[in-house]
Amino acid sequence: MLFQVGGQGSRPTFFEMAAAQQLPASLRGALTYSIGVLALRRPFLHKLLDLEDESFALLMLVLESHTLRTTDASFSESLYGLRRRPANIAANLRRRQKLLSVVFLVVLPYFKSKLHSIYNREREARLQATLWGDESQGYDDGRGGFQQDYSPSSGAGASVTTRLAKRAQRFVGICYPWLHASTEGLQFAYQMLYLLDATGYYSLALHVLGIHVCRATGQELMDTSSRISKMRNRERERLRGPQWLKTLQGALLSCTYTVLDYAQTGLIAAVFFFKMMEWWYQSAEERMSAPTVYPPPPPPPPPKVAKEGIPLPPDRTNCPLCSQKRVNPSVVTVSGFVFCYACIFKYITQYKRCPITLMPATVDQIRRLFHDV
Repeated sequence: MLFQVGGQGSRPTFFEMAAAQQLPASLRGALTYSIGVLALRRPFLHKLLDLEDESFALLMLVLESHTLRTTDASFSESLYGLRRRPANIAANLRRRQKLLSVVFLVVLPYFKSKLHSIYNREREARLQATLWGDESQGYDDGRGGFQQDYSPSSGAGASVTTRLAKRAQRFVGICYPWLHASTEGLQFAYQMLYLLDATGYYSLALHVLGIHVCRATGQELMDTSSRISKMRNRERERLRGPQWLKTLQGALLSCTYTVLDYAQTGLIAAVFFFKMMEWWYQSAEERMSAPTVYPPPPPPPPPKVAKEGIPLPPDRTNCPLCSQKRVNPSVVTVSGFVFCYACIFKYITQYKRCPITLMPATVDQIRRLFHDV
């Protein structure tokens, strides 16, 4: 069923709304992967990865603020030709609704991402405490060991700030799963109701703001273009100062407008182009650097038994020195023959050579074997 929202365009389908809602997450994943690949050759880009939440939130704050100011839509909604309209009146979004839309689109997802990171750290700490013992008695030293914790942040020596931070982290670890489950459950409920035409709100945020999302008509697109042109002309007219300063400010404004106008398609096109080029060069490099498979080289010939050396016993499990069953079998690395440890240690200490091949050897070249072969 299609209905009119405030006399404007028709209601978008469920799949259009779902695609618009998923675009920021997909864009973030693509940008993170692209920067990670570039950081392999430009290490300074690792700073962006260390501040991934903050960098993406700042980028989306600029994009969402610009698109809401100029088109009455979010970044992803404007890309799909959608617009936001008040549910009760046929008018454009008010300033308060635009500001709250930025809060729901940027600020709240940023805090949720930070809470998710804190929850993951708390879960890992609890898992370590389960594997290695009581968390208050020690910590993982990072090398697979468990060390006693004598740091100032443990026990009675911990500062008030540190104790409060730990309690807050534990509180987040307990409450975040319930918060996440509640928000995801409400989101799923609204999506099901929207799919069944039981409500005109796709999400709880739109319901709280009292905003419907509709398709933009051709007249709206023309009006939006005209409104943007008038807005930018007024901003140029407000420039003050000497002529050279006004010219410089106008050039900067023109560059800013160009970047913002093409940011929507430019970001997606850049990520797509980067992925395509990465696949192209990776395939070419794999074809050019494909290793040639050669057969393994034959093993080196075994050392020959010296004529003046001790002969090998008929039974391979016997020691050539004592002719008895080997006890604590040990190999001489220079020749590869196996003896009793006591026999070969005494022999090499006295003669400084292998008893079978007469090759020079030292006691440091004796190795214990734990399986008699």
